[in-house]
Amino acid sequence: TPNFVVGDKVAYSVQWLRSVGMSHSALTRVRGVVNSLEPFGGHGVLVGITWDSLDANYPRKVLADNLALVGPNPRFANVD
Repeated sequence: TPNFVVGDKVAYSVQWLRSVGMSHSALTRVRGVVNSLEPFGGHGVLVGITWDSLDANYPRKVLADNLALVGPNPRFANVD
């Protein structure tokens, strides 16, 4: 999991989308910007996100483990 910082552009990770059966859904195109970071459950991080999409109601906070930085990196690219 990347160490996100406020201002990072993020998306749901390919791995998470696949694990919940959403790898061919509209969620694959959703992008957002990190606006806050909160410790969660001892080792996790809850990432506050401002989503780019204005037409959908996406969660405002997502576990860091379910996200990836937008751009070329192994959590975002479909690496088998």
